[in-house]
Amino acid sequence: MNPNNPNVETIDDKQFHQLGSQLLHSIEVALESADDELDLDLDVARQGNNVINIRFRDKSVIVVNTQPPLHEIWVAAKSGGYHYRWAGTVAQPLWLDTKTGKELFSDLSEFASAQAGQPVKIALMKG
Repeated sequence: MNPNNPNVETIDDKQFHQLGSQLLHSIEVALESADDELDLDLDVARQGNNVINIRFRDKSVIVVNTQPPLHEIWVAAKSGGYHYRWAGTVAQPLWLDTKTGKELFSDLSEFASAQAGQPVKIALMKG
């Protein structure tokens, strides 16, 4: 999976669903908090259990969804489409872009900041 991290834990479908659910929830909470603090006028909507649509003031959208068969997280932003593959441990979740190796929450914060027109920080909630 990640040649730079030999400690990557293999996850099964159940763990992927739990980790994916935690990830999507973290994104929702971070964006709601940022919206309250910064008045970003965001519309964060969950579609089913595995998709979040984030609509910005300028009507641009970021879509984050889990891909259970592939154990990947996919992100569609104004800047393009990205696939993130599991590269962590259950204790230290980590999702890395399959092309650039960049970390999901770092990228997502960058995409959201660009589309919101001001800095937005998105991070994984612990526990």
